[in-house]
Amino acid sequence: MTQKIKLNPWSTNFIEDYSKLFDEFGVSPFEDLLANVPNPHPYMRRQIIFGHRDYQSILDAMHSNQPFGVMSGFMPSGPVHLGHKMVMDEIIWHQRMGADAFFGIADMEAHAVRGIPWKECTERGINDYVLSLIALGFEPNGRIYFQSKDLSVKDLAFELGVEANLSEMSAIYGFSGETHISHMFSALVQSADILHAQLKAYGGPKPVVIPVGFDQDPHIRLTRDIASRMRMFKVEQRDDYISVRAKHPNKEAMYEIADSLEGDVKIYAEHVDIYDNKDVEKIESVVRAVEIEHGGYGLLLPSSIYHRFMSGLTGGKMSSSSPDSIIALTESPDVAAEKVKKAKTGGRVTLTDQRKLGGEPQKCTAYELLLFHLIEDEAHITQIFTECKEGKRTCGSCKTLAAELMIKFLKEHQEGRERAKERLDEYGLKI
Repeated sequence: MTQKIKLNPWSTNFIEDYSKLFDEFGVSPFEDLLANVPNPHPYMRRQIIFGHRDYQSILDAMHSNQPFGVMSGFMPSGPVHLGHKMVMDEIIWHQRMGADAFFGIADMEAHAVRGIPWKECTERGINDYVLSLIALGFEPNGRIYFQSKDLSVKDLAFELGVEANLSEMSAIYGFSGETHISHMFSALVQSADILHAQLKAYGGPKPVVIPVGFDQDPHIRLTRDIASRMRMFKVEQRDDYISVRAKHPNKEAMYEIADSLEGDVKIYAEHVDIYDNKDVEKIESVVRAVEIEHGGYGLLLPSSIYHRFMSGLTGGKMSSSSPDSIIALTESPDVAAEKVKKAKTGGRVTLTDQRKLGGEPQKCTAYELLLFHLIEDEAHITQIFTECKEGKRTCGSCKTLAAELMIKFLKEHQEGRERAKERLDEYGLKI
């Protein structure tokens, strides 16, 4: 019997076989969409982004110049590092592709789950995460906010709570009788983080993608379920007609929907049936507009993309709880370079074996640093991979190259962080 993968966003999961996620969690391979992505990010081209849920809706919006959004955020519980940079890069790429960009500092989660004082949450949120985000290229037309200071997010979380229950939350997150209520509520706040990008104040309902590592998938699944339950009406495809059904009787809204649709329309107290009109997208649009007029949200289900975890420099997952496994974006470039030189590689035991058998770059943290962050040129990274596999390249040469490029990157990034301090007012923030 195959053991199922257990995911918990507050643990340090490390997934060895990503292919299992497609069948077990209903994730689709991203490579199936790659040909339709305009100017794809290197993470997409290199299969670092490996899976998605409903990303086609984002591509449709891109190609038709319709509004769409991107949202993600971080719990300020440790230093910002290269693993966090991956998500920031994905947010910034989508912003450049035309997305309304939302970046949340999960200080309520940090306070509830990790016990971090509010003042520290604020200081670390700005001094670590926000400064790096801006230095990497996040534009001021995006939205940066703290959960605890955002009334729209907290109010929405309260509303979402009506559609969630304890047994469901326990099944998804592993909550027990010892889990305190604030911890549970912080999960709902994260659902509100994801969905608030569709509020009227931010342009109304639109496709929104959440770039995450797969350990965060419980949040995505819960939020998609709740978003569906928050709808006042449901559009259902039947054998030979389409039916719009109300969650609660609403005769006025039913008539408004019927009056706005073409075809053979029959009106009932709790539903409208439409014949001779198979334009589901048009019907959905009409229903959503009526729902909003009657005080609903008209939410679309959020999309998501999933990237592979970076390996820690010492093996396993890169995690803030293990300082030797990470390279922080704020640490000394020289210290980071020394970590790279000591990193676990995919080389053989002896140089003779390396020449004879070839290396294993797919198991090498030095190669991952080059692949994920330090080399943009596809021909160059392909050459390194091939030479390693063929035994023409030694681990020492890759470590030396990665260390040199890491020093260069960190120096430039930290200079950008200093410049970002002078720009915080552009984002409505201050230190």
